[in-house]
Amino acid sequence: MYQLDIILKKGKNLAIRDRTGTSDPYVKFKIAGKEVFRSKTIHKNLNPVWDERVSLLVESLRDPLYVKVFDYDFGLQDDFMGSAYLYLESLEHQRTLDVTLDLKDPQYPEHNLGSLDLAVTLSPKEGDARDATMLLRRNWKRSSKCQSMRLSDVHRKAQLWRGIVSISLIEGRGLQPMDTNGFSDPYVKFRMGHQKYKSKTIPKTLNPQWREQFDFNMYEEQGGYVDITVWDKDAGKKDDFLGRATIDLSLLSKEHTHKLDLPLEEGEGVLVLLVTLTASAAVSISDLSVNMLDDPHERHQIMQRYNLWRSLHNLKDVGVVQVKVIRAEGLMAADVTGKSDPFCVVELSNDRLQTHTVYKNLNPEWNKVFTFNVKDIHSVLEVTVYDEDRDRSADFLGKVAIPLLNIQNGERKAYALKSKELTGPTKGVIFLEIDVIFNAVKAGLRTLIPIEQKYIEEEPRVSKQLLLQNFNRVRRCIMFLINAGCYINSCFEWDSPQRSICAFVLFVVVVWNFEFYMIPLALLLPLAWNYILITSGKDTRQDQVVEDLLEDEDEDFDKDDKDSERKGFMNKLYAIQDVCISVQNALDEVASYGERIKNTFNWTVPFLSWLAIVALGVATIIIYFIPLRYIVLAWGVNKFTKKLRDPYTIDNNELLDFLSRVPSDVQVVGKDRLSPHSMVFTHFV
Repeated sequence: MYQLDIILKKGKNLAIRDRTGTSDPYVKFKIAGKEVFRSKTIHKNLNPVWDERVSLLVESLRDPLYVKVFDYDFGLQDDFMGSAYLYLESLEHQRTLDVTLDLKDPQYPEHNLGSLDLAVTLSPKEGDARDATMLLRRNWKRSSKCQSMRLSDVHRKAQLWRGIVSISLIEGRGLQPMDTNGFSDPYVKFRMGHQKYKSKTIPKTLNPQWREQFDFNMYEEQGGYVDITVWDKDAGKKDDFLGRATIDLSLLSKEHTHKLDLPLEEGEGVLVLLVTLTASAAVSISDLSVNMLDDPHERHQIMQRYNLWRSLHNLKDVGVVQVKVIRAEGLMAADVTGKSDPFCVVELSNDRLQTHTVYKNLNPEWNKVFTFNVKDIHSVLEVTVYDEDRDRSADFLGKVAIPLLNIQNGERKAYALKSKELTGPTKGVIFLEIDVIFNAVKAGLRTLIPIEQKYIEEEPRVSKQLLLQNFNRVRRCIMFLINAGCYINSCFEWDSPQRSICAFVLFVVVVWNFEFYMIPLALLLPLAWNYILITSGKDTRQDQVVEDLLEDEDEDFDKDDKDSERKGFMNKLYAIQDVCISVQNALDEVASYGERIKNTFNWTVPFLSWLAIVALGVATIIIYFIPLRYIVLAWGVNKFTKKLRDPYTIDNNELLDFLSRVPSDVQVVGKDRLSPHSMVFTHFV
């Protein structure tokens, strides 16, 4: 046995990982694959001074001390900043040595990531091993207490944002050609802190037209920076860098749209953007005893704010949702002590808030109230419970996903926690009370514009099970069309004389009296028929697909501290990975649109079905009273003059935007629909 005493002194010229040009570094020590120490976090410093002492019990000198440095990111996976090995066999016994470790990234060994200064003393240990164990235990306990205080401070300071940065990516001009055909396939990446967006790829052009919009949350009152990089998409190899640009938000006035022509550094060409900074009081966190909707006067004011008479005022402000996170019961034990340190993350689109951590408890009480502004009534409220783990990334304990349109206001419910993919239950329940107040007219109009992208998303990966699942979904859609064609053909074959006679009479009557307005009118018939079936108790919407979609679950991978070191079979398939993902996503898109059309007509989301009825009814009336040539002329004039009236308009397709709000069968199964099978218990208080 040996005792290893280490003084972690300081770091020098560490790597930049934050958009402010700094990092929030902390250090981990590992021996034989087990973490034995984690330092405190020094915020916004590339030359941090720790001066922390730790005593470690070492059984063998053959295993080196593995030192890793990370940049702390609140609520997200921390960024790797470099690592180094200290070989214990090379140390002199009972002598304090000053050691400087040069940090490296195994994937990019040529990069200079700075260094760490340590003082190390190695001594033979002849006493009782229990003494050393108690020494380590006291050190862990002290470090854990400091860690909990730091997380509490970060929680108070780093969650609420003070404004919204809206960026419209319009176009690029004169970009650098990178392909052999003299063109590029450009796309743009945006980063502001931990918030990241990626635009679509425009193939074979040096003057791309994107017409996309992205919204960032602004945490710093004085502004901040948006980092922009432009890339050329290359299938099967690393994408080519085309240039970068930076927006200093502190130089832009608020409540005003700025048109920016940004020349690309380290490249060629210009990006054209529209940037708008708006103040926001969209989010808040409070204790259970202080919330606005419990005050009758405040509730009345909010109801007036979203009544029908104010439908055309501030169309982006659709509504407000208040979430009371009460408590959880029967959570999974994630620690070796049989306990967990649970905290709860509440997400609505790109708005993400977090409770405090309740330590060593499987039945935590948070009693917090979260308030969000609703920008899209079709958004899904996600509540996820994690276990705070000081030696690695937070462990997942369970999750619920609740569509805003399914919420019953003011009812306290216990929601059964589910797996990450929402395909099966996990241990425990969480008690929530949710209120949603919104304007139906604004919500309907908002449905016809592009859906907001989420900036926190997992990178796509090839999955045999997901590929097979998407193939089966497409096959079901194709089989439906084949069966419909066989049914129609059977009418021509006179397999059933009664059916063929009815079909023939219907064919003659419809063709003889056909008018164009009958098309949307006919689409109203399946909506009405399915509504009658549902109201009569004959709801068979999901009987056929649920078992197929719940058959298997993807294996979860532990991503802790492996981003810079993982090597395996998937790396060897990098050349075909993009192709596989493209096929997988194409199958998913085809199947999803087929299922969304079906789910529109079978009242899966009643709000959208009613909206379809209103739209089809209006279309029927317009086509009936207005000659078709006038409608086509108005459509053509609008299309031809749109660019002249607003050169920076973002193109969209209202029908596709509507269908994007209709859930596919996978989303229907994944979302908590408050059915009797979802293990939801109601408590009235």
